[in-house]
Amino acid sequence: MSEYLRIDVEHTLGELTLRVACALSAPWTVLFGPSGAGKTSLLRVLGGLTRPHRGRVVLHGRTLADSGSGTWVSPAQREIGFVTQRPTLFPNLNVSANVAFGLRGLSRRASEERAVQMLELFQAGELARRMPADLSGGERQRVALARALAPQPRLLLLDEPFAALDGDLKVSILERLNHWLAEHKVPALYVSHDVAEAFQTASDVLVIERGHIEAQGPPETVLANQRAQLLRHLNSNRTNIGVDGVRLLY
Repeated sequence: MSEYLRIDVEHTLGELTLRVACALSAPWTVLFGPSGAGKTSLLRVLGGLTRPHRGRVVLHGRTLADSGSGTWVSPAQREIGFVTQRPTLFPNLNVSANVAFGLRGLSRRASEERAVQMLELFQAGELARRMPADLSGGERQRVALARALAPQPRLLLLDEPFAALDGDLKVSILERLNHWLAEHKVPALYVSHDVAEAFQTASDVLVIERGHIEAQGPPETVLANQRAQLLRHLNSNRTNIGVDGVRLLY
């Protein structure tokens, strides 16, 4: 995949100054770093939820933000799917209507069919007529994933969306998600602070610390030190199960 996203932004949030200049070309990129490093802040800039003080964001050749020219594309017009740790569903709409809400240019029947397809993708078809208040955290997260993909976005942003899922379901959902993204040629930027998870999912890694990109490349290169530390910890406990129950790939 050729370069699809170019970022050159600067934004100050309290004591953190986000200064990021990079380009993404891998189909699946992990944004890796400790809490408070600026991972979520960067995703909010890309998704249009935060307007950067300075800089430019270009997706597939289309300028989404440019402080120099004043260009600003609203979140609804960016063709970006965004799934956060705590999904927000419309409380007055059932699951099927939530998933179909962002669809444009489709008939009601086509929208309903698309919603059913996306829910089935994430093993949530039986939830279609239920209300958000009746769902567990993991169920809400699966519905949020279905809703984010239903419009077939040009980029998917994932801010640690699988925290509410147990290990086996998490692996299953990741496999289904990866297959769908590859089939539809939709790249993903996935936030994580889990070394084992980064090795399992990444084709490329961006390491962010204190608002700056410190390294970019394959996980075996840019996360070599973190992997070695995790292996030492796992060996001392005589286990090869990674953080959050994700098996570490040797």
